[in-house]
Amino acid sequence: MAEEGNRSGRKGRQAMKHRMWLAGALVALLWATPAKADTRVIVRTTALPALQLLCVLPTTCTVVGALDGALGQVFLVTSPLDLTSLLNLLKNLTGFVGAEVDQVLNLVPAGALNQLPVPLPAGLLSGRTLTAYPPNSGTMVWDSYVNQPAAGIVHVSQAQNQFAVSGNGIVADIDTGVDPNHPALQGALLEGYDFTRNQAGASELKDLSPTFPPPKPCTSATCPTPAKVNQSTAAVLDQSTAAVLDGNVQYAAFGHGTMVMGVIHLVAPTAKLLPLKAFHSDGTGNLSDILRAIYYAVQNNANVINMSFDFKTASTELQKALDYAKPLNVICAASAGNDGQGPPLLVYPAALQGDVMGVASTTDTDARSSFSNYGDAIVWVAAPGEAIVTTYPFSTYSAGWGTSFSAPFVSGGAALLRNLRTDINEPVAAAAVGHAQNVGANMGKGRLDLLMALAALQPGTGPPDYSVSAGPSSATIVAGSPANFTVSALPVNNFNGTVAWVCTGAPVAAVCTVSPSSVPVDGKNAATATVTLTTTAHSFSPPFAWPRMAPPMLPWQMAAALCALLLAALMFWNLSHTYRRRRGLAAAAGLLAISLCSYSCGGGYGSTPGSPTLSGVALNPGSVNGGSSSTGTVTLSGAAPSGGAVVYLTSSSSAATVPASVTVAAGATSATFTVHTGAVTTSTPVTVSASYAGETKTAPLTVNPPSGTPAGTYTLTITGTSGSNLTHSTTVLVTVQ
Repeated sequence: MAEEGNRSGRKGRQAMKHRMWLAGALVALLWATPAKADTRVIVRTTALPALQLLCVLPTTCTVVGALDGALGQVFLVTSPLDLTSLLNLLKNLTGFVGAEVDQVLNLVPAGALNQLPVPLPAGLLSGRTLTAYPPNSGTMVWDSYVNQPAAGIVHVSQAQNQFAVSGNGIVADIDTGVDPNHPALQGALLEGYDFTRNQAGASELKDLSPTFPPPKPCTSATCPTPAKVNQSTAAVLDQSTAAVLDGNVQYAAFGHGTMVMGVIHLVAPTAKLLPLKAFHSDGTGNLSDILRAIYYAVQNNANVINMSFDFKTASTELQKALDYAKPLNVICAASAGNDGQGPPLLVYPAALQGDVMGVASTTDTDARSSFSNYGDAIVWVAAPGEAIVTTYPFSTYSAGWGTSFSAPFVSGGAALLRNLRTDINEPVAAAAVGHAQNVGANMGKGRLDLLMALAALQPGTGPPDYSVSAGPSSATIVAGSPANFTVSALPVNNFNGTVAWVCTGAPVAAVCTVSPSSVPVDGKNAATATVTLTTTAHSFSPPFAWPRMAPPMLPWQMAAALCALLLAALMFWNLSHTYRRRRGLAAAAGLLAISLCSYSCGGGYGSTPGSPTLSGVALNPGSVNGGSSSTGTVTLSGAAPSGGAVVYLTSSSSAATVPASVTVAAGATSATFTVHTGAVTTSTPVTVSASYAGETKTAPLTVNPPSGTPAGTYTLTITGTSGSNLTHSTTVLVTVQ
């Protein structure tokens, strides 16, 4: 028997060693796995620490950074794991809301139909006489840029003159960047940001190879006609430079951002231009950088966002980013795409109507461009998109074909509308732009007409004032995490003044602040601040309670149990030596040990002489936070009689509730019950009483206010005050888990 036990023990130890070796090998393998971040996922969470804990090992995942700026709930996560494995890990995280793949987008997708015509239109880009633009300014531009056919079709100069508008506010363009040195744009350009390099500035010239040959000087004699630089663009460049660009996929979209910016500037020459570089010169870009650019634009006071790109896979996070922009009075326009397709085709962002105006392309004769997508689900309005003359890198000009160059007519038009009403928002702007020239079915409201749009907009009347808005409208967080919002003061009727912010409605153990606490409003542009609700994490200390199947022993029971255990140990030690020779003695000893154990654990041969009395009542723990529970134990002096013993319970306060009674089972000496507590605002003492057979015992309990910010949904009110008579408020909802 002993030999069998030894063999069994050796086998168990060997199995344990084997399992430990496997575990060690797995850990070593995990550490040795190369951290190739080939899976990129956009994650929304209300508990960043939980996500960071999951990604503590780079072999699992890496939190690259926040995508939503000051809000801090959307993050880019990379991982060497496959998508399914990563999502399975993420979905079990505290605070996890959702995740989606970080799509790769392309400004020049395969199969796009916006191709340069052959031959190019006669006289294209031949008007190179310099003219001041804006009028009466020191900035000189080409005549073929200012007086091109597309500008006349949408009535750029007529609208500017008739309504005395030239563009107001900041127009952001999410694109390949810009040539920051272009003389036509320099006076309007802001610094911008490069999301492809994570640095300030948005120069697309940085995408050029170090070996890229500098363009040669170009005159009407040396460059009489524009040269093809990609499938949809011809620029006034020397042939050798143009050949390098056109023959290299690396430069398939080079200049796209500068061209789009030029169209916006053509329509609204005094609006400020905010270049946001989210695409490379080959046309590729990540959805994560698009999201970063949208949040950046809103949080840096952009009034209009132009998005001259499209893709076909819906994105929840794109929708949420644009939903964030809308209540902050940001107007958005996007191109409808160049596949020449109609319903049921959907492309994004154009399909997100309500947040965005999708723009199709028309010819100079108001027909749909053959390459333009169409359908009212993605087209709000159309605009010229063929042979659009605009700025190009290297301080020159170009002509482009595509809905990319139609959308900025609408974005520039939105900046003109802001001249009339600085409190304009997406719905009001869309309604005004919707007054357009009919160009047939599936082209939305028609072709853009700036005169009609401006005439449809009712100018604001009344004294100077401002409106207040905040976004997002709601947020869900885990206690201990912050909730961030952007609040905006938008001038109405040329309001100039300082708006001071106050935030109220913060729950217990939370503080709401606004930074900066006051903002200057200049009569034209929105002034923003960040609202932060700082919450306190819940403390957690699980109460210790005796198991229900093992109530506390009385002193005499504990002594008997110890004696029985010692005696059993002695007997079993002897058994190991005498088993083979004295089986009868072994059996008798075993029966005796079992009997002693049974008796000592409450299963004795009968009740303790005399009737039991109530020995006491105890609570564990004796101090709890409101909403938590405590475990009570009643103990008798002896075993309960047949039929059990009913002990009656009471509580001295409504802060803690107990059952009316608890029954000690026949033969048992104790029973447990649960004390439930409610929320309190101050520390509350409670006395729990137990009564049996004329005897009453008590136990104290302290119910404390909950630590941390209580779970619930709260309304924050953000109020902006200026002077003694102007006050406006807005609200947001915060759900604390």
